[in-house]
Amino acid sequence: MDTTILLVLLAVLLIALGLVGLLLPVLPGAPLLLAGLVVAAWAEGFEKVGWGTLALIGLLGFLGTFIDFAAGAFGAKRFGASKAGMAGAVAGALLGLFFGLPGVLLGPFAGAIAGELLARRSPHAASRAGVGAALGLVLGAAAKIALAFTMLGVFLLARFIE
Repeated sequence: MDTTILLVLLAVLLIALGLVGLLLPVLPGAPLLLAGLVVAAWAEGFEKVGWGTLALIGLLGFLGTFIDFAAGAFGAKRFGASKAGMAGAVAGALLGLFFGLPGVLLGPFAGAIAGELLARRSPHAASRAGVGAALGLVLGAAAKIALAFTMLGVFLLARFIE
């Protein structure tokens, strides 16, 4: 089988896994999407999509990954969480990865509450921080999906517009 065909098949697989990873917490969506786009550019010898475009796509991918982890802490902060609550939201997001979709959804919420309670804040303040972490998670997911489709758009523009 021709190397180009193998690279294209690998690129399609990585891009598909990246898109699935935007919704499933088990897969790192943005890094897989980036890898797929790099392999797609490689399949064409980087003639249509060059390193500058790939660097921009990589920056968008990094931003999407960063937002994924920071969104819960940011939401908790906006709802009055202390540093302990924000740290709890991040820890909950990381631990939640091991428990699938329920863990990803509830991890930042539970982590922010635990952080606030450990910091001896009231249950009301802890629950506000948890709600903020959950809202941050939802807004972060929307931003991550928007960035992923921007990555695809930048690639397609570079690929098809000369």
